[in-house]
Amino acid sequence: MDPHSPVELFPHVRIVMGTVIGLAITRLLMTVAGLIQHPNRARPSLIHLLWVFSILVELILFWWWEFALYKLEHWTFGIILFLVAYAVTLFLLAALLSADSIAEYDGYEDFFIKRRRWFFGLFAATFFFDSVDTLIKGAQYWDRFGAAYAIQIPLGLILCGIAIASGDRRVHLALVLLHLVYQAYWITTFFYSVS
Repeated sequence: MDPHSPVELFPHVRIVMGTVIGLAITRLLMTVAGLIQHPNRARPSLIHLLWVFSILVELILFWWWEFALYKLEHWTFGIILFLVAYAVTLFLLAALLSADSIAEYDGYEDFFIKRRRWFFGLFAATFFFDSVDTLIKGAQYWDRFGAAYAIQIPLGLILCGIAIASGDRRVHLALVLLHLVYQAYWITTFFYSVS
């Protein structure tokens, strides 16, 4: 078998992406473990914990849906670089939820609200990355998601803009709950198929 064939390249790329995603999952799990181990070190936050859970789900979905790349017949360095950049963006989202220290903040909610511009700026970038990633997988892959997929991109960007502009706790709680419902929709509709 040709060592540069798509069949040989896909596992190599998947290992690199999986490593980055694994590091992101580790950061989130260590944050949760830290909250359990030291419950009085910093005040926990429902908003923060829901985003931790949501980004954990996002990382798992990324890992799952990237399996559709096994059908890709023409790999380029640009595609590989793009996929790694997408994974790194997801890692950075996880890192922004799992700070090494929040001593300078008044708990996790204060930390999250004050870092929201970075978090939602990166989160907005994932809508771009996801749409390009879906196009890389082909028109048939894009079409299977229907109009709901095309609508979610501008809607997601608008909601990220609202989150960047607003420091209101109620707005952020509503946004994370909306995102969890959005994730539940995609999981129940498409989780069992990556084709």
